[in-house]
Amino acid sequence: MNMPRFPTRPLAVALAGGLSCLLLCGHFTARAADADEDHDWGVAATSQLRRPPYSAPTPREIPGGKVITTAQLRDRTQAQTGGAVMLIDVASGDGHVTLADSLWLAGIGRGTSFLDPAQAYVAEMLGKLTGGDKRRPLVFFCVNVQCWLSYNAALRAIMLGYSEVYWYRGGVEAWRAAGLPLARAQPLVFRIE
Repeated sequence: MNMPRFPTRPLAVALAGGLSCLLLCGHFTARAADADEDHDWGVAATSQLRRPPYSAPTPREIPGGKVITTAQLRDRTQAQTGGAVMLIDVASGDGHVTLADSLWLAGIGRGTSFLDPAQAYVAEMLGKLTGGDKRRPLVFFCVNVQCWLSYNAALRAIMLGYSEVYWYRGGVEAWRAAGLPLARAQPLVFRIE
């Protein structure tokens, strides 16, 4: 039986490109450490924005904000105690699954300083979303515990004077591992590249 021959080079290039996107965008099966939201790599907390690479071990705390665990977030969103929590997914990429009822603001964890265009964009978007209420509980999350984008986005909100800023370190992978509801992410507005 003659099998059709497919060009190997374009396939290899396509596979390599797809793999790169999977790795860079966070669309991959979680390793055990990625779903372990309490994993300690010994990384010191910092109040400075992380520059690329954004996929690397993260600290266990965030200056000026609070770390929230999967169990705490589940309980808080189910009971909606202490004010309505706004869930903000900051993962990059073209699409993924996310926590149900979250807002996807792709790219707000990128950038180089608190004086860059991303900071102005975050100020504008959070102002609109919260109606200017800087006491509104905001929960920033990304793919997993090795994603600095949510850490950076939380720092941006803290710098803007929001007082109830939570960093959900475990992100989508910890939420998925707990069997909690996910939905297809829909970008709220344009991304920052």
